Amino acid sequence: MFSKDNLVEILVDLIKKAETILPEDVESALEDAYVHEESMIGRVQLKEILDNVKLARERTIPLCQDTGVLNFYVRVGNNASIRPGAIKDAITEAVRIATQKVPLRPNVVHPLKRENTGDNTGEGIPLIEFMFSGEDEYIEVSVFPKGAGSENMSRLRMLKPAEGVEGIKRFVLESVAEAKGNPCPPGIIGIGIGGSSDTAVKLAKKALLRKIGIRNIDEGIANLERELKESINMLGIGPMGLGGKISCLGVNIETAFCHTGSLPVAVNIGCWATRRASVRINVGEIEFL
Repeated sequence: MFSKDNLVEILVDLIKKAETILPEDVESALEDAYVHEESMIGRVQLKEILDNVKLARERTIPLCQDTGVLNFYVRVGNNASIRPGAIKDAITEAVRIATQKVPLRPNVVHPLKRENTGDNTGEGIPLIEFMFSGEDEYIEVSVFPKGAGSENMSRLRMLKPAEGVEGIKRFVLESVAEAKGNPCPPGIIGIGIGGSSDTAVKLAKKALLRKIGIRNIDEGIANLERELKESINMLGIGPMGLGGKISCLGVNIETAFCHTGSLPVAVNIGCWATRRASVRINVGEIEFL
């Protein structure tokens, strides 16, 4: 059985990995983008990004000066020996320690007074979503740092059901075109469809956790992902918004059933540094995924 101190130490290491090592699928997609980008300025930007990724990994320093707000997704088995309350406390303590140890830029402020807490924690922060699974004994924690440049480009629209797939495509393309270079492209476009307004927003962000190239299990949704990626890359936004062929690395869509009278759609854009890391903790075992 893990003590709270053990868990905090593991989570600090998890945060450090997320902030300093770009996921293999994202780095591979950026390398592929560099090969296929036709704009000279775009290729220069991608080369700088890839050099930055290598230096961050070698020197164990954050990939970006905006180390983001930390989002945690926690899957807890029904037979896990660690209580959700203890996990929440450990995550909060780990964020405080990681702020000093990694280090992370203090990003968390009061929404109106703009007073900085100094340790990336505060009311409602870090963001933690719990999911419960079967009779498993393990817990699985994923951390997803999200910077303001990309997060500020998030969009939600409550479409009329009659607008259907064409309405969804139009809204997504309008959102990405309006964002231009602000979310530091090329990155992943997360889309949430269905549920209620808040569900769609959560699904859009959660979609960014899925690896590039792994399609939605629904064939129709998977085809929509492919079509939207192709359409977005025809917008000409290019790397860092300076023009080019590659404006996004992938499109991931997550869905939920919704009310017959509504069609919620949300867009959450991940920057080129779409950072994430996961760990599975079982009795006597730790596995970074």
